[in-house]
Amino acid sequence: MGQRVLLSSKEIHIILHRLACQLLERHLDFSKTVLIGIQPRGTFLAERLTEILQKDYGVKQVKLGLLDITFYRDDFRRGDKTLEANKTKIDFLVEDKKVVFIDDVLYTGRSIRAALTAIQSFGRPDEIELLTLIDRRFSRHLPIQPNYRGRQVDAINGERVKVMWKENDGEDTVYLISE
Repeated sequence: MGQRVLLSSKEIHIILHRLACQLLERHLDFSKTVLIGIQPRGTFLAERLTEILQKDYGVKQVKLGLLDITFYRDDFRRGDKTLEANKTKIDFLVEDKKVVFIDDVLYTGRSIRAALTAIQSFGRPDEIELLTLIDRRFSRHLPIQPNYRGRQVDAINGERVKVMWKENDGEDTVYLISE
C-alpha cells in the first residue's frame, strides 16, 4: 500500500480561499444563503470556509448547519458494521434559501443523494448547490456534479482519497492511497 500527497497544507489553504471567493462572488452578503456541512468530514471544510468568509472577507452573517445523513443512506443496514450517527445541527429554516452542501470528497454521489432527502425535513430550499474539496470524477454512480470544486482527481483501480484536517487528524493534507 502506497500513498502520495495530492494537496499540501499550503495548497489546501489557497484552494479554501479560492472556494470562499467563488461563494462570495455568487452569494454576496449571504442573507438568502446557508451553508450545510455534511457529517462527518464535510463539517471541517464547512467550518473553515465560514471562518474565512467572516474573518478574511467580512461577511457578517453566515448561517452554518451540520447535517447527518446516516439514516438516509441507501447502504444503511447493508454492511456488517453498524453505522454510527452524528449530530445534525441546523437551527434555522432552509425554506426559500439557497443551500450550499459542503463535503470533503465527492465520490459516487450517494452521500449527496442522501443529503438531498434529509434536508427536506428542514423546509424546501429555493436552490441547492454543492461544494467539494475533491471531485473524484470517474467514480460517479449518480448524475451529481459539484458547483464548486477544489481539485478534480482521477483515482482508479482501488485508489482512495484521504483528506486529513488539522482539527481532527493533526495535519492539513490530502493523500491518494493505492491498495
